Amino acid sequence: MVEKGGHSTYSRYRGGPDPLAPPVDLAEALEHIGEDVMSGYSPERAMQEFLRRGGRDQQGLDDLARRVAQKRRDLLQRHSLDGTLQEVRELLDRAVLNERKQLARDVDLDDADRAFREVQLDNLPPSTAAAVTELASYDWQSSEARADYEKIKDLLGRELLDQRFAGMKQALENATDEDRAAINEMLGDLNQLLEKHRLGEDTTQDFDDFMDKHGDFFPENPQNIDELLDALAQRSAAAQRMLNSMSAEQRAELMELSAQAFGSPELMDALGRLDSNLQALRPGEDWGGSEEFGGEQGLGLGDGTGVLQDLAELDDLAEQLSQSYDGARMDDVDLDALARQLGDEAAVSARTLQELERALRDSGYLKRTSDGQLRLSPKAMRQLGKALLRDVADRLSGRQGQRELRQAGAAGDRSGATREWAFGDTEPWDVPRTVINAVRRRAGRDSSSSRLFEMEDVEVQETEARTQAAVALLVDTSFSMAMDGRWVPMKRTALALHQLITTRFRGDRLQLIGFGRYAEVMEIEQLTALDAMWAKGTNLHHALLLANRHFRKHPNAQPVLLIVTDGEPTSHLEPDGEVYFSYPPHPLTIASSVRELDNAGRLGAQVTFFRLGDDPGLARFVDSMAKRVDGRVVAPELDDLGAAVVGSYLGSRGGRSSYAEEFGGWRSDWFGGGGRGFWVG
Repeated sequence: MVEKGGHSTYSRYRGGPDPLAPPVDLAEALEHIGEDVMSGYSPERAMQEFLRRGGRDQQGLDDLARRVAQKRRDLLQRHSLDGTLQEVRELLDRAVLNERKQLARDVDLDDADRAFREVQLDNLPPSTAAAVTELASYDWQSSEARADYEKIKDLLGRELLDQRFAGMKQALENATDEDRAAINEMLGDLNQLLEKHRLGEDTTQDFDDFMDKHGDFFPENPQNIDELLDALAQRSAAAQRMLNSMSAEQRAELMELSAQAFGSPELMDALGRLDSNLQALRPGEDWGGSEEFGGEQGLGLGDGTGVLQDLAELDDLAEQLSQSYDGARMDDVDLDALARQLGDEAAVSARTLQELERALRDSGYLKRTSDGQLRLSPKAMRQLGKALLRDVADRLSGRQGQRELRQAGAAGDRSGATREWAFGDTEPWDVPRTVINAVRRRAGRDSSSSRLFEMEDVEVQETEARTQAAVALLVDTSFSMAMDGRWVPMKRTALALHQLITTRFRGDRLQLIGFGRYAEVMEIEQLTALDAMWAKGTNLHHALLLANRHFRKHPNAQPVLLIVTDGEPTSHLEPDGEVYFSYPPHPLTIASSVRELDNAGRLGAQVTFFRLGDDPGLARFVDSMAKRVDGRVVAPELDDLGAAVVGSYLGSRGGRSSYAEEFGGWRSDWFGGGGRGFWVG
């Protein structure tokens, strides 16, 4: 806001990040990153992929890169590099025409002299540069023609200077001899300064003296000789790339015309000396590149050099936005350059992505292991589990939101634990904890608040179910799960169930068991980061052995066995511990699996199979296995796998008889045939 004469005017905030902008949405980013991690990406790559795609209301790097590429194409397709040559030709044609008119109406001119002059004009070479050179000694009869011809020299001088010093073409329009002398003096002093710098003989005072004398020629106001060199070298290199981009005929014409600049060969000598110094001092600039222009809008030398600078800046932005080089970070993106090329809105989008990357790295969601690898932290796993559990709650409870999951276990005794209140909670407040939280807040960071309580202060009393459960979730990690797109839904399911049990049923004991060619007990972080296993084999026998061992460790808990699979067992453990594999399934493999399932039944396990896929052989096998232990079979679609597993767990624990008693109206939606899943057993 700016006050002028008692009035206030408002404009876009330009003092850095907008202080009123909403915070970056880490929840959305984490959800997408978690999905990609569970698909097999590393967390680093998953984060880069999210930054590339962007969010619901956030442009990503790919969108910005497409805009950069489009602007680059537009510049090349719109322009040509013969603008100065066209302008010179127009001045030359006008000068010759005015001279012909003067010769025709000048009755005092000797006929022989008139004829000789007309022959000179008629026989001018077709090359613009050659014609300008040939007319250098011509004695013009028309003052208008002479003025147009002198404009050619003036134009060339201003264009050549504009190539090296942006804005010179306009600044030197109608320049006097004194102005040209000042230019020549500046170029001489500049070359002396650069040559001393090349030899390491310059001082800070040399630079200061030069800027005191010639600073008006450098509106960018460099603060030291390196800044001066950078600005000059970038412009000079762009001028060289423009020359390289011209056709051979255009280059030859321009070189010949350049000698006419200001009618002074000394200018070209000074500029050549400047280019030589800059190339020696900044060899890393692109002095040899070229571009292919295909448009019709002619560019003068100065404007063309500016376009070549824009193209170089766009190329740098494209590399920065690609983030494809080692050690790439969003902080590498030049926001000022992006604003110049694509506008302030693009720079704001990139700044938001920078803040998002920084927040992800600094918030504790990503951590580095001892071997330098980036991993999702336990904090990130909890946040991702919450999002998955909310999705499960929506699918389970329909319009009733999260109420069912939050009240699960409420019929039990108070556990003595508390947690922060969340929308939908009906548990009683823990008043002492709530008051203490409010006092701490007011005494600390939020002492200025006038409200006695904030919702973040409130804690509720947790309850625990009367019946403890020992839960074994067996998930198929065989080759077919990855091939048929079931890998990520399986991981989402495991994470949602893990989140539910660790936050709402802390007394229950969950064990996650993955089974492919052999089985393995896994922590949730290990399972979610698990790469697809391409070794063939579905060792349900080994998985059941591990599950029964888990149940025996908790003899006073209700065993709950949940099995997610898309294939019949094709491997089992031999007595010596070796894995036996056979496809089609060997009778010994089937018998070994059946024996361990019977053992689970004798331990009192409530068993549910979640059959993925429509294979008839699998359906027959799963049905027969479930009947042996009075178990159940659910054949959900992939999107509903998490809801099915969580619902089965809730229906099995605590002695409840069925899903229907737990979720009421949800039963008809799930089992009625019109929904996304159906009841099999």
